Amino acid sequence: MAIGTDFEVQVNGDIRHVSGTTTYTVLQFHRWLQDLADDAQAASDDFLDITSSTPSERSTDNIIALNAPYNIDDTAAQYLYDGSISQAGGDTLYSGLVVVGSVVAGTQLQIVQNNALLTSYWGTGLNADPAANILLRIMVKTRTGGTDIDGKRIRVTAREFGDTYSEFSSTLGQGNSTAAIFTSTDLNNQTASGTVAGWTITNTEGYQPLDVNGDAVNEFYYSQWDRGAQTINDLYEYTKYIQRRGTAETIHGINGDLFRGITHQVTYTGETSGPFVENEVLTWGTGATAGTGLLLALLDSGTTGTLWIQLLTGVAPSANTITGPTNSTTATAGTVTSRTISPAFLGQSTGSALIGAYGVGVKTDTLTANDLLFDLTNTPRTPPNNVTFTVNGLVSGEDRVLVGPENSGLEVAQFTLGTTLSGASETTIDAGAAIPTDTPASGTVRVELDSGIYKRVPYSSYSGSDFTITVGPEDDFTGDNATAGNNVFISYIDKLATATSESFTGVYLAPRSLFIRVRDGGTTGDFIGIKTFETTGTLGSAGGSTTAIRTSDA
Repeated sequence: MAIGTDFEVQVNGDIRHVSGTTTYTVLQFHRWLQDLADDAQAASDDFLDITSSTPSERSTDNIIALNAPYNIDDTAAQYLYDGSISQAGGDTLYSGLVVVGSVVAGTQLQIVQNNALLTSYWGTGLNADPAANILLRIMVKTRTGGTDIDGKRIRVTAREFGDTYSEFSSTLGQGNSTAAIFTSTDLNNQTASGTVAGWTITNTEGYQPLDVNGDAVNEFYYSQWDRGAQTINDLYEYTKYIQRRGTAETIHGINGDLFRGITHQVTYTGETSGPFVENEVLTWGTGATAGTGLLLALLDSGTTGTLWIQLLTGVAPSANTITGPTNSTTATAGTVTSRTISPAFLGQSTGSALIGAYGVGVKTDTLTANDLLFDLTNTPRTPPNNVTFTVNGLVSGEDRVLVGPENSGLEVAQFTLGTTLSGASETTIDAGAAIPTDTPASGTVRVELDSGIYKRVPYSSYSGSDFTITVGPEDDFTGDNATAGNNVFISYIDKLATATSESFTGVYLAPRSLFIRVRDGGTTGDFIGIKTFETTGTLGSAGGSTTAIRTSDA
């Protein structure tokens, strides 16, 4: 048999691969050994004949056992497939893995075992059978020294940037075990990886309070992604970049290639030496109950709380003592809830909107009503329609920009002050009527003082008819009071430009008419002024914009 030139049986029973690239089934391997074992006398480099002990036993065509002292090593195992080989009385096991499915040409499958990537020797496929939709057939070492490697559990992944991602978990054993992987071209992930790498997108990790649905009550997530100036689909591509095959990116303290998201939610009681610390690796149990998990989010309530983890090795905790290494924290696991992960951990993109995976949070003012997130209670949360109005064509450091309500000009009487402001540290502006929900979450208002001046006052939040004044010099009304009944209006943009465009974001309520004014008196920068630019605009269901016309006043 050709296998005889590629393998040799050494005098001590070691069976080693010595040449060639051909691979053989475990049945062919067994037949070759039996063929040698019935020889009258050993010859060449194969020390096996009729006087030798029986080298191997066949239970089925896919289950072979090597009898002592015969054994293979990890290198020899790479050239054998379609079944399992045990040796050393079962203390060592190479299990058969068959990956079926359909993937984009050039895909390199990855295998994760014991929270580590196995070194690939199979490239874009080995021992494949396209007619049977078989992508890969190899053996994986799952038992050594009488101990199973992570309970014989493995995970097969396909994470080629530009394609959809896929993963399949399997527990291997005797014979063949199957994993199914399917990928296709991801039409929402076609930006060059080098371009994606240059985007400024950030994430605040850990337990995050966010009011995604705009009801003034926070929900909680295990992240808060801020896409900055990028689109929501850019965020999707960026997180896939973090997770891609061969990535060097780190997320929650581990390589992105190993990151999956939350797999389990675990309540606990009896905490001592707390608290646990997010992004530490927790441990629990012994033997068959042992496991480790990456703590992605923590709700600590003293001696009780909830952990959200990514299971790394072993099994989920079940009435085990959980230990956190940072503070030597211990607690007793309670209810464990399995959570479904998404192969691309952020979720799915439609191209213009995000359908988030479990627990993924995104900065609320970068979401639209087309996005959908699921908080840590697995409750779907639909954002309100956040819309943005932008004034373009500005010169940073020169242009003063004012955007306010419009009604045949600037509507200064948008509200009527409900309570007189006369103190040195006023905290609230009573607008005298309910503040509309399209008002920016924080910003500025203009309050008519008794002198007739419209004072610019920053606010940090609002509720009902009240704006909460930001602490600072603008909260002092002692020198010039604002009496109840005076005018108040929201100045949606009210600043010296710091960029070539300025914008504000609010929740769409109904079309809102806006008055826009841009002035540059020519006293700074190029010292050339422009004629006052005034126009009107509308904050609609898709936002809005205008561009300042810069007519020289030189």
